[in-house]
Amino acid sequence: MGKKTIILLSLALILAAAGYLYSGQIAIGRNYDYSDILVTRAVDGDTLKLENGERVRLIGIDTPEMHESSKLDRDAQRSGQDVAAIKQLGRQSYEFTKKLVEGKRVRLEFDVERFDKYKRILAYVYLSDGTFVNAEIVKQGYASLMTYPPNVKYADSFLKLYQEARQNQRGLWGQ
Repeated sequence: MGKKTIILLSLALILAAAGYLYSGQIAIGRNYDYSDILVTRAVDGDTLKLENGERVRLIGIDTPEMHESSKLDRDAQRSGQDVAAIKQLGRQSYEFTKKLVEGKRVRLEFDVERFDKYKRILAYVYLSDGTFVNAEIVKQGYASLMTYPPNVKYADSFLKLYQEARQNQRGLWGQ
């Protein structure tokens, strides 16, 4: 091994021992306790912002878009729905998620992959009272399913909740 390699490995070990490395990324500040962290805001129906500035993408669910984007255009084309109608549904999903989690402390549970391609944390989220946020959004009819292997830990449970919400016309399905 060369001198540079030894120095880099030594630095990595020091940072890891100090709690500054996770999933190959250097954390800003300190290593956060994801078993008790504050949600500062709901970004949309399936994305949250934490007190440490990180964003969390809720695993296994997908809510309608509420802002102009290429995904909104694709969803409109795929579903045949009007863009304005999809945005309105997205706003309803956002409002539900906001009321459920904003300003509350949560616990994150991880699956196989820790980050998505946008560097958001991928997680299952639980409120301090035990409410499983991802599942509750589906159960109340404010999300569809979005499963990306290998993150499939609760896919079967989410499917049952989704089917029940649609059958009972809850949330977005009652419109």
